[in-house]
Amino acid sequence: MSTQTSTPPSSGSSGFQLPRWAGSFAFQIIAALIVGLGLGLLAKYTGSTKASPNALGATLQTIGSSYVSLLQTAVVPLIFTAVVSSISNLREVSNAARLAWNTLLWFAITSLVAVLIGIGLGVLLQPGANTGISGEPEEYSGKSGDWWAFLTGLFPKNFLGLGASSTVAESGAVVTTAVSFNVLQILVIAIAVGIAALKVGKQAEPFLALNASALAVIQKVLWWIIRIAPLGTVGLIGNAVAVYGWDTIGSLGKFTAAVYIGLALVIFGVYPVLVRSHGLSVKQYFSGVWPAVQLAFVSRSSIGTLPLTQRVTERNLGVPRGYASFAVPLGATTKMDGCAAIYPAIAAIFVAQFFGIELDFSQYLLIALVSVLGSAATAGTTGAVVMLTLTLSTLGLPLAGVGLLLAVDPILDMGRTAVNVAGQALVPTLVAKRQGILDEGLYNAPRAGDPFQDDAPAAGAAPAADKAPELADAKR
Repeated sequence: MSTQTSTPPSSGSSGFQLPRWAGSFAFQIIAALIVGLGLGLLAKYTGSTKASPNALGATLQTIGSSYVSLLQTAVVPLIFTAVVSSISNLREVSNAARLAWNTLLWFAITSLVAVLIGIGLGVLLQPGANTGISGEPEEYSGKSGDWWAFLTGLFPKNFLGLGASSTVAESGAVVTTAVSFNVLQILVIAIAVGIAALKVGKQAEPFLALNASALAVIQKVLWWIIRIAPLGTVGLIGNAVAVYGWDTIGSLGKFTAAVYIGLALVIFGVYPVLVRSHGLSVKQYFSGVWPAVQLAFVSRSSIGTLPLTQRVTERNLGVPRGYASFAVPLGATTKMDGCAAIYPAIAAIFVAQFFGIELDFSQYLLIALVSVLGSAATAGTTGAVVMLTLTLSTLGLPLAGVGLLLAVDPILDMGRTAVNVAGQALVPTLVAKRQGILDEGLYNAPRAGDPFQDDAPAAGAAPAADKAPELADAKR
């Protein structure tokens, strides 16, 4: 009796197969951007407006807002478990204190460079002069950020930093109840719990194991959300174009251009110089970090991009896992070169010029100080309004200027978040290189893997993490 063996069809079989690049995440995001742009323009020119969207406009708005809601749903458990786990992982690195100090130092250095670029562009381009904007600015209903409010806001009112607000109808009936959270308070709680667990020692091992398991489950859910990012991209980009179009950008064109020039100078100028000065390949850095930068651009959330940022930092850039799991979550909540450095610097100068207020040298120094020390106020969520109000309040500039810029904020926020995430992967790479624990073989390897695969197939990732303590000891 003979047996028949079936063989899978070869790549040269008659069946139609998509090219390999067509299934890549990068291609899907780019295709979604193009589709979203086209649908957004179609919606706008068929009569869709922000106040009264048509069927296509409402669909794009629903898809985009639903995707952002999915990302935000995981923010609270992700921040808590990621920060606690990152602090506990420092046990595996023998020179943890030095790594932490160098990470914070390079966060500050790169932020200072970014804010100086923002100030320089604001002075040079004069974005607030002769804007041609008339009438009342858009209403700003947020809180006026000041240093005292920022500091008192660090103290949590409950364990998870959660709050609730209700909308009451004229009849007195509660219509909706919304639950909100304070990312800074969650960060403070997580840091305290993580440090306490380290101090407790062996008795905290079951808790840390449970936290690590919870983090793995949350990250798996986030991977599922990230995998549908192309669909969210269609909605987010399409809605932005349908609502804001080119008219809004045109009215604040000089300001928008100044911000994006600053973002481009940082990500394509400053970062490559830093990478090259550390003896690393600029091409490998960009090819390694690009998946996270793309997702950050469309999602407008550093926290939502955190799992992918950490994955590419470990797998593509060769940063040991024990260190990356500390530095990347910390960066996702405090390292904001786009939102907290370039943008508030240019925006503050724009507001001053718009209202005819002359800034002196001391006020420019204040802009730099606020940007370097206050970046945690942005806290990794979409938008940088808190950081802007903090800057304006510190300088004594009119907070009405915030309303002038709200119209183009979503458009600017895409570029800001992309720069944020690029910097959040850059600093751990530079510090790892300086401390002698960077896996340069993995850094320089061809980019052939899928960042969404499980950890096991990632050749070289585990050895790099395992040898981190030995390499650190040798460096000392």
